[in-house]
Amino acid sequence: MNIALIAHDKKKDDLVRFVLAYKDIFAKHSLSGTGTTGLRVMEATGLQVKRFQSGPLGGDQQIGALIAKNKMDIVFFFRDPLTAQPHEPDVTALVRLCDVYSVPLATNMGTAEVLIKGLERGDIAWRNIVNEIK
Repeated sequence: MNIALIAHDKKKDDLVRFVLAYKDIFAKHSLSGTGTTGLRVMEATGLQVKRFQSGPLGGDQQIGALIAKNKMDIVFFFRDPLTAQPHEPDVTALVRLCDVYSVPLATNMGTAEVLIKGLERGDIAWRNIVNEIK
């Protein structure tokens, strides 16, 4: 599976800890991330992460383009709902694309836990069918 890792500044530590906790699961998949988030995950876990621009510089849109091409299967986007984001329209567009293309999206730790356990059990295997149709 192709997995995107994105986190707002105040949530980056949470995402890094989450990936560390489930490193064995993430290691079986292809990881992508926005600039700093991807770098922090790589440094903390040793996992390879294809890095895009930072979110405010277009990284969210780069990942959104992959979603629109059905080349992204899962998105872990730890959002900070208490801090205004200068690129909020990009964030909204990314969330919308996940809905349009039925890409599972976790925006917080609680949802991420359910999604990673589902990935581990094979509950997301239906995405393989979508990938064959591309």
